[in-house]
Amino acid sequence: MKKYDRLIFASKGDTAAGPMAEAIMQSKYLLDELDVTSKGLVVLFPEPINPKAEAVLVSNGLTMKEHMSDPLVREDFNERTLILTFTDEVRQKVLEAFEPEREDLVQVLYRYVGESEGPENPYGGSLADYGKCFSQLEIMVKKLVVLLNEEELLC
Repeated sequence: MKKYDRLIFASKGDTAAGPMAEAIMQSKYLLDELDVTSKGLVVLFPEPINPKAEAVLVSNGLTMKEHMSDPLVREDFNERTLILTFTDEVRQKVLEAFEPEREDLVQVLYRYVGESEGPENPYGGSLADYGKCFSQLEIMVKKLVVLLNEEELLC
């Protein structure tokens, strides 16, 4: 039996790192089907993906042009959903705002995959900054896929 049905990449605004991680993850092979999405903590109204983030995705053969930011809500939390943030700060805010029954289902991506630091926030930066964030996310998501596939084999 698979461990998770859903994976949510949670960020502050859901317009850059989250959608990029979602696109990368959706392009990878998983042993079992997994609903992958991204959500934001501060989403007052739907916004499209940041144009620089989309440009980087397109240059890597991916797209999220139809993506609109979506708020993280209480209904997103359950025993079969893994929520991955990009920073300790966002994880803490998620825990404080939603007080989930299982805090272990809210993790920081880079720690979860065994990296020493998370992706650099490209907000307000150059196209190169968004490219660097994409490259960092790609490494972490590849490790995440291996972890999730190993967990599926062990279940």
